Amino acid sequence: MFKFLFDRDTWQEVYDSFSKNKLRSILTMVGVWWGILLLIGLLGSAKGLENSFNRLFGSFATNSVFVWGQSTSKPFKGFQEGKQVRLTLSDAKKVEENVEGIEFVVPRNQNQAQVIRNFLSGSFSINGDYPLLDQVQKKKLIHGRFINQNDIDDNKKIAVISEEIYKQLFEKDEEVIGEYIQINSINFKVVGMFENGNVNMGPTSDIHIPFTTFQQIYNQGDRIGWMMITGKPEYDIKQIENDAKLLLKNLNSIHPNDKRAFGSFNLGKEFAKVTGFLIGMQFLTWFVGIATLIAGVFAIGNILLITVKERTKEIGVRRALGATPFEIKRQIVVEAIFLTLLAGLLGIISGGWILILLDHFFGQGADAAIVNASVSIAVVFIALIILVVLGTLIGLIPAFKATSIKPIEALREE
Repeated sequence: MFKFLFDRDTWQEVYDSFSKNKLRSILTMVGVWWGILLLIGLLGSAKGLENSFNRLFGSFATNSVFVWGQSTSKPFKGFQEGKQVRLTLSDAKKVEENVEGIEFVVPRNQNQAQVIRNFLSGSFSINGDYPLLDQVQKKKLIHGRFINQNDIDDNKKIAVISEEIYKQLFEKDEEVIGEYIQINSINFKVVGMFENGNVNMGPTSDIHIPFTTFQQIYNQGDRIGWMMITGKPEYDIKQIENDAKLLLKNLNSIHPNDKRAFGSFNLGKEFAKVTGFLIGMQFLTWFVGIATLIAGVFAIGNILLITVKERTKEIGVRRALGATPFEIKRQIVVEAIFLTLLAGLLGIISGGWILILLDHFFGQGADAAIVNASVSIAVVFIALIILVVLGTLIGLIPAFKATSIKPIEALREE
């Protein structure tokens, strides 16, 4: 069989067969070409959307939920409706200890403040944070470091600022690490600078200072603004959210059915929606692409049936000269596979160029909608294998048709 594939006469016959009807052969290939083009283009676009989403949310522990206190909507245990709910460090600790499936609980605080450096100033959000924040919401540090445990223990007056604040308070290319900024007339030493994020989860984060320092300068005691709860990968973050809220209601004497007392944003649930959409899009892409391929391959089979009909006399002569039915079938199957593979390769090349253009026009910049639209080599190989299998199967139909004709009848055919 392999020797047959390297026989010059085999490919000369393939060339002669299709060169007699160039236009028909080209039009026949369009279906397969279009199917592969759709498959590569849509899969690459879906991957680009996934990359864009991962770039936006990649710094976050996605199996997370943000919880904060609001005001009650039901009277309970002597408290009137409208009681302001204030979360505490104790609440965060008990949630971490008593709710199953939790990996981290990160208490956070925030305030707005006037920040001054030399003669430049601006109003920015000041965040009181623990070092743990860098594990659940990774900061892309450009210079320096993030808050560490010594900063917490010693109530140090240090700050980690965003790139945007650097642009507003510092001269271009000016050294930032070791410099001082004033927050509410208190000097803070800058120990780190991080890259501006593409998306903000919860309140914006311009400046981070140690949590204990924040509590001290704003006289917060053990009160916190909100907590970020991260669940272990194998646990349902929606269930963790419900359990945490129920525990917090018990701790704060709030009616179990009060839905207004605590606000929340479930990042894990939203992330799952987007992930589900991307999986659905990939499934739909494979379905549409393969369906189009099958339609294109059937068109090739139909054309080969017509070709066999036109070559009836030629096949009769070959049979009369000693060609076996297997040799006739083999030649027609090779023609079918060659046609589908050629169309498929052209489709892969065309799809690749489309992905290059998508990346050029929509994949540039920090807010790019499609990032690195591409398909893996494995996908290309799978597509080619599908083409070979379909080409072989569809080639068998005209092949059996050709060998079903008796030589003497084929020679009489006009």
